[in-house]
Amino acid sequence: MGDFSFEPTGRIFKEREALLEEWTPDKLVGRDTELQQYHAALQPVIEGETPSNIFLYGKSGVGKTAATRFLLNRLENSAEDIDGLDLHTVEINCDGLNSSYQTAVALVNELRDPANQISNTGYPQASVYQFLFDEIDSLGGTILIVLDEVDHIQDDSLLYKLPRARSNGDISNARLGVVGISNDLSFRNQLSSKVRSSLCEKEVSFSAYDATELVQVLRQRESVAFHDNVLEDGVIEVCAAYGAKDSGDARKALDLLLESGDIAREENADVVIENHVTEARRRLQTDQVIEGISNYSQHGQLVLWALTLLEERGETPVRTREIREPYEVLCDREGYDPVSTRAVREYLAELETLGIISSTETNRGKSGGKFKEHELEQPISSVKAGLNELLGTSP
Repeated sequence: MGDFSFEPTGRIFKEREALLEEWTPDKLVGRDTELQQYHAALQPVIEGETPSNIFLYGKSGVGKTAATRFLLNRLENSAEDIDGLDLHTVEINCDGLNSSYQTAVALVNELRDPANQISNTGYPQASVYQFLFDEIDSLGGTILIVLDEVDHIQDDSLLYKLPRARSNGDISNARLGVVGISNDLSFRNQLSSKVRSSLCEKEVSFSAYDATELVQVLRQRESVAFHDNVLEDGVIEVCAAYGAKDSGDARKALDLLLESGDIAREENADVVIENHVTEARRRLQTDQVIEGISNYSQHGQLVLWALTLLEERGETPVRTREIREPYEVLCDREGYDPVSTRAVREYLAELETLGIISSTETNRGKSGGKFKEHELEQPISSVKAGLNELLGTSP
């Protein structure tokens, strides 16, 4: 049996935390245009004026949250040097907060002392809003409320009330601004016109990083995270290229660099090489498949399970109608009523979009018609791991 004692090596990383999401750099690279627009939208705060309501949107991992923390840190530091400017920032991540009510409760509790928190149930919505406005007025000064992943809120109530709180007479002692951040590019268009006009007073669109910008981001983190000469030439560029391919997502590029460093340390290597990046990508793709499946709907999982069984038998690619039979058997086994063939087809289309399966369209003309054939795009082992985690049983 091996020796499993723990001793630091200090060989690869100098400050590993610099590759984590919560680390905020002293300077944000690759986002000059977005930062200029965002800075201009925040300028009224430092002038002692009522803040603008700002809406940021763009795909995940393009720097929206990082830019917010970077600029708000600078804004808070500048505000300390200005007499009469009392600035407070409150940040809430709305992931898991599905309603205005839950978000308002979270804001109240963020503003209150731990001994004076309120529960998630038991109060009328109007009362929770009053608690919130009382806390805002009690705090006074200039207040910026940041609602990250605001698209998780499924109703417009709070998004209407907050930006208009002062003009509606809900608060009088504070100047309030709201910063909404969304990964859903269509969320803005789903808002009612009255909410859009107030919440989206100033808008900043964050474009995807290209490979050159991702190299800048990774180089900046490299200088803090790794010891000198630890990364082999080309490692940064390969990680950046994969990140650009994955929708220009800096988070994925950083995760890939972090995992590569972890694998090098795991192997007791002195240098991170491209082979470590290859292995890191394989591991992360497996994790992403499992996560994608675990967040998928129950019937979508059953459709995927049916296709996985056919894949194991070597019977793929298969048409939708051939997936139907094992799907219905699984529904009966698990105690679910099967959905329509049209719904099964829609689940397969979503699984293709997620990159979990691939679908090829075949057109046999008048004699055979047009149809799609499906097969797994990811390794069976990865898909089964996701299904095991989700369904609690072996596919």
